[in-house]
Amino acid sequence: MTEHFDALEKQDAAAREVALLYRLPELIRKAMHLPGWKKHLGAIDTNAITSRAALANLPVLRKSDLPALQKADPPFAGLIGDTSNDGRLFASPGPIFEAESREPDVWRCARAMFAAGFRKGDIVLNTFSYHLTPGGFVMDSGARALGCPVIPAGPGNTEQQLEVIQQLRPVAYAGTPDFLKIILDKAQETGKDVSSLKKALVSGGAFTPSLRELFASKGITAYQCYATADVGVIAYETPAREGMIVNEDVILEIVRPGTGDPVQEGEVGEIVVTSFNMHHPMIRLALGDLTAFLPGTSPCGRTGLRIKGWMGRADQTAKVKGMFVRPEQIAEIGRRHAALKKLRLIITRENEQDVMTLRAEATDCNDALVAALGNSIKSITKLSGKVELVAPGSLPNDGKVIADERPVG
Repeated sequence: MTEHFDALEKQDAAAREVALLYRLPELIRKAMHLPGWKKHLGAIDTNAITSRAALANLPVLRKSDLPALQKADPPFAGLIGDTSNDGRLFASPGPIFEAESREPDVWRCARAMFAAGFRKGDIVLNTFSYHLTPGGFVMDSGARALGCPVIPAGPGNTEQQLEVIQQLRPVAYAGTPDFLKIILDKAQETGKDVSSLKKALVSGGAFTPSLRELFASKGITAYQCYATADVGVIAYETPAREGMIVNEDVILEIVRPGTGDPVQEGEVGEIVVTSFNMHHPMIRLALGDLTAFLPGTSPCGRTGLRIKGWMGRADQTAKVKGMFVRPEQIAEIGRRHAALKKLRLIITRENEQDVMTLRAEATDCNDALVAALGNSIKSITKLSGKVELVAPGSLPNDGKVIADERPVG
């Protein structure tokens, strides 16, 4: 637990923060040369964006909006410049189109692989797809940056992969946790030897404690990372097994779903990422995933911020009586009533009809506030709703702004 990829992982946490914020104005200046970012960010003083508070004043760019933006302004909605010097162009589900600049390990994956125990010379079986999406290349570039030979296996073709494992004897696995289980199950069924696999970096699926224990029973120590096609590896697990470390060259914020407003420390919210790729800047990209910061420093000695890991999706849009109700509408209700703390809209069924109930944390509970909130619900959502005022701290800390509790089916 004392080995580290480089000195950056052990630097003073405050020094890291200062260095990141110092680089922010340059990143935003680069972005403002691109028409898409200039339109999105509006008239701003780039030199003034030198703190997290200043960054939080910039609008978020929702990943869920990228398909429509790119369709209206192909190919990249003006958010990426000249791609003539790029290595590859991708099309991820959505579809969302991405470009890969040519820097070594541009997705910042080597650090996560090192934390998972990958070392120079380890042969890596990479089962992420190399077809159209960046996943295979994210892991491939990280492994090769470490000096690891890579088997570009991709997903599927399980029996052929078993033959490859027997012949080439890879030490490490990169891919989804589900597919690793498929390989192990098929090996047991067919009597094939996959005992060379000793370590794994998994992503793209739920990595439950039971799966981790299953892999361990087969002699494989597995760790997970949190990555996206737009940014690369954002956070990664270490031998401490206490949350995930936020990667270097990334500013990660956690905001209230439907807004760009940072949550209180420890509160669950939506992940927003700013990535220091000067060729393809990404500023306040809202990923739609929920997490929370962990306090303190990891026992592994890495000093980066820690998150709890993936805790669900932030996109809680629901259709009620034929109308869409969105988290940003609940946030607007909160802005109109500044005395309120946390809000949560509960959607249920009564007498075969949809019913909305807004639960709001308030220190001063009175009929006037209930009436005013009812009016705001109607004004903003165009639907009527009940109001329940509750004590501060009584609503769950799970990042949910809209809880759809209607029966399924």
